Amino acid sequence: MFTPMHPRKFATRAGEATLRPAELSDVDALIELNKRCFPTPLEESVVWNRAQLRNHLRVFPDGQLVVERDGQLVGAAHALIVSLGSDPYRPHTYSGITDGGYFHNHNPEGDTLYGVDVYVDPAARGQGIGRELYAARRSICKQLNLRRIVAGGRIHGFINHPTLTPEQYVRKVETGELKDMVLSFQLREGFVVRGVLRNYVRDPRSRNNAILIEWLNPDHVAQPSVGARKVRVASVQHQVRRTKDFAAFAEQLEYFVEAAAGYRADFVVFPEFVSVQLLSQPGLERLGAREGVLKLAALSNEYLELVSSLAKRFGIHIIAGTHPMQLRGTLFNVCPFVFPDGRVQLQPKLHITPGEKAYWGLEGGSDLGIMHTPKAKVGVLICYDVEFPEAARYLSDRGAEILFVPYCTDDRQGFCRVRFCCQARAIENQIYVVTAGIIGNLPSVAAMDIHYGQAAVFTPSDFEFARDGIQAQADPNVEMLLVTDLDIDDLHRSRSSGSVRPRLDRRRDLFEFRVHLQSDPDEPGLAESLPFDLEPGIESER
Repeated sequence: MFTPMHPRKFATRAGEATLRPAELSDVDALIELNKRCFPTPLEESVVWNRAQLRNHLRVFPDGQLVVERDGQLVGAAHALIVSLGSDPYRPHTYSGITDGGYFHNHNPEGDTLYGVDVYVDPAARGQGIGRELYAARRSICKQLNLRRIVAGGRIHGFINHPTLTPEQYVRKVETGELKDMVLSFQLREGFVVRGVLRNYVRDPRSRNNAILIEWLNPDHVAQPSVGARKVRVASVQHQVRRTKDFAAFAEQLEYFVEAAAGYRADFVVFPEFVSVQLLSQPGLERLGAREGVLKLAALSNEYLELVSSLAKRFGIHIIAGTHPMQLRGTLFNVCPFVFPDGRVQLQPKLHITPGEKAYWGLEGGSDLGIMHTPKAKVGVLICYDVEFPEAARYLSDRGAEILFVPYCTDDRQGFCRVRFCCQARAIENQIYVVTAGIIGNLPSVAAMDIHYGQAAVFTPSDFEFARDGIQAQADPNVEMLLVTDLDIDDLHRSRSSGSVRPRLDRRRDLFEFRVHLQSDPDEPGLAESLPFDLEPGIESER
């Protein structure tokens, strides 16, 4: 069992220093320390920003270390856990192995502690600070029973030997003929050279090269392989129909949840406006659109209690379509994301179509968040939301691996807009996109008379995935349950070493991405939960 590191004091020539885990309050100081260590503009690709540092602390806090002396940070180390698969020394890049510096590819089931960075204030070098950070990293590796530590080491002095190849330079350092400020230190710390990584990072001193170094954990105990990281998803192509009462509607939802659980699905997603068929009950028929949606919003407690009880009963995550909810005096179209223990996280629709505004008076929400589950990090965009690339980009930057898109479209044109945008989001963000649409007719319910849908699961378009980027799809306009498995390991392999790498090859120097969500006022990657409060009487935990 891993025991978190406690602050530990040690002596330096300039006074006593403290080695401790990094904290959120250190972020600004870490940025300043990083800039002091890497002042050259050409080295900006190795300087952290606030979103990256805060994400490091969220995904793997135990791997982030700092050294403090006299109230100032003088050293730091960053690491994540990875699995390099069948080729443990395969070529890679700094950006690829760190998922653009955000560590979203941190894999707690991996066997390798990847040393991303160790840096010491230039004014504090040669005082044993780096040695303490390396020793702490070895301790983490042993406690977690990881097989090894791997890093892409800089060859700091290579710039001074233009006639040598990287291999020749490294060999001279290994034999002691040359001294390198970084590599010589790493060799003394017990690392061995395993190869050269070309074009690893933009670093003029190393001429963009790095040395793949490895330290093997002598205390490692081999564990049985856990196999590929698989997620099973189920999409409900739900046909709306007249219903006599709430109990009859509940039976329909229960049928599909039970079927998905029977197939051992981890997630089941229902379409947008799945609950609107409640307006076909006797006594609620023929209501005007605005009057009907307010009647439906009054059933929010009952709907949330239903999906919460189903999630707990069948032990499955439910993306419960959408239901209109009146929150803080405003009417929203809301997707309840329900965890197997019954907890509910609410995701409002951000972009409202002209028809939703005109018929129902719905407003767009201002919150967008990631759902952290044991199987995957997931996000939800509702129908029209997926036609705006910024929303999916935001979720992708925060680590989303699967995007669920419940939708409701009345004709093929609307369906095609959603479908093709979902495919684009899957390709440009290298994520899985799972869709579920309404089918059938409700002639007695205003604005819900006809529908066109075809549930589908889309993937990036590369060798790891289905030829056309379509993992699975249902027959159009036929009620059914679509079930398929998603390989999360394939997703991360494609991100780091695919034919193309849209996530990593973005020109951030040309295009700036700014966020103004209520849940994330500063920059992407910071919010942990949605501040989307329910009206009194509706609880977010059940």
